[in-house]
Amino acid sequence: MTGFKKTAMVALLAGMGFTGASQASLIDRGNGLLYDNVLNVTWLQDANYAHTSGYAGADSKGKMTWASATTWAANLVYGGYSDWRLASNSPVNGSSFNTNYSYDGTTDVGYNITSPKSELAYMYYVNLGLKGYYSATGAHQPDSGIFGNDTSNGVDRNSLGQNNVGLVKNLQSYVYWSGAEYSPRYSFTWLLFNSVGTQQYFDKSAQFYAWAVRPGDVAAVPVPGAIWLFVSGLGLLSFTTRRKKSI
Repeated sequence: MTGFKKTAMVALLAGMGFTGASQASLIDRGNGLLYDNVLNVTWLQDANYAHTSGYAGADSKGKMTWASATTWAANLVYGGYSDWRLASNSPVNGSSFNTNYSYDGTTDVGYNITSPKSELAYMYYVNLGLKGYYSATGAHQPDSGIFGNDTSNGVDRNSLGQNNVGLVKNLQSYVYWSGAEYSPRYSFTWLLFNSVGTQQYFDKSAQFYAWAVRPGDVAAVPVPGAIWLFVSGLGLLSFTTRRKKSI
């Protein structure tokens, strides 16, 4: 391979390297918005925005009932978008929920649920790479939870706390509502115990946290340097190919 062609190839690969970040599962779109290109949804970067924004329907920590949480999400306008909702939840297998308890994520109640059908669990286990209190084989994991050390506040389990994990800010070591009701008992709904990574269902009257998500991507601003390198690389390769044919 000639030196000129090697230079062109390096430029092309460099451009691909810079744009390769778009292949990540969770992408920072700026302005407090995170895009999941597997689930094709956009999350608020602030996992306790109800509290940060001073929402009146939440308590002093940001917790609220399921009814208040769904109302908050439905009325939220952020980043120019008004189609926010709570995270969705549907059966990981088949058309109906399997409420048998499992450690390996094969049912809808338990740990290590990595199915994209549960947006909260998918965020916890896949996007953030967090571990549940139990492994898929039922063994206790000392590096579980949002602090990575099997605690609820970074020190012990005596009180709750919050942590910034990856691109996510203000992630609570407690429970988050989903938007899906538990159909056998409509006073219950599905949720994720974020402190230990288990999916369960619980009474809607309880006070838990809410995290808003919306369908689709938001307008992404390309990285000028990455686009320039990628286009330049293609141009150099095209030039060398034409030059070789003309010789």
